[in-house]
Amino acid sequence: MIARALRFQDISDGWLAAARRVVSPNCDARPAGVAVDTLVVHGITLPPGRFGHGQVDALFTNRLDRAVHPFYEEINGLRVSAHVLIERTGALTQYVSFDARAWHAGRSYFDGREAVNDFAIGVELEGTDHCPYAPAQYRALADLAAGLMANYVALAPERIVGHSDIAPGRKTDPGPAFDWPLFRALMERACI
Repeated sequence: MIARALRFQDISDGWLAAARRVVSPNCDARPAGVAVDTLVVHGITLPPGRFGHGQVDALFTNRLDRAVHPFYEEINGLRVSAHVLIERTGALTQYVSFDARAWHAGRSYFDGREAVNDFAIGVELEGTDHCPYAPAQYRALADLAAGLMANYVALAPERIVGHSDIAPGRKTDPGPAFDWPLFRALMERACI
């Protein structure tokens, strides 16, 4: 665990050296003077319930082909991104520098503040609310969180939340299938 966490601490100019990089245009500058102090865990599959098709890359880079699946017509024109995607295998893709504001939280509220994108890092896990996440994803997320906390000192374990926590009633991810105690135990070990 320690070697993996140290590798994930290698962040330069907001980019993780250990991740594949696919740059998303769906981002902008964080407000001046706002520190990164929150990590939001999301769940995503495209098409819904299907894994491993590379469609998240297409969504986050505005290249989603509406003809591929009827659901894509519903989200046509949506401009969203996350900082990182963790695939079922544990592989990481980074779309937005951690120093920039990704468009992952939407209308959101946390710890007395609105517009969570301003101060949060968004991490998508390839998965659904009711399908268990893969062990490799938990390990990668724990190691990534440890690395982020080492680089962004205002980020602490109690500030790692689900999308459902910052947008209750609107979002449900990462859902009941996400094992928070397992993730937190792995993260504690990764921080040693």
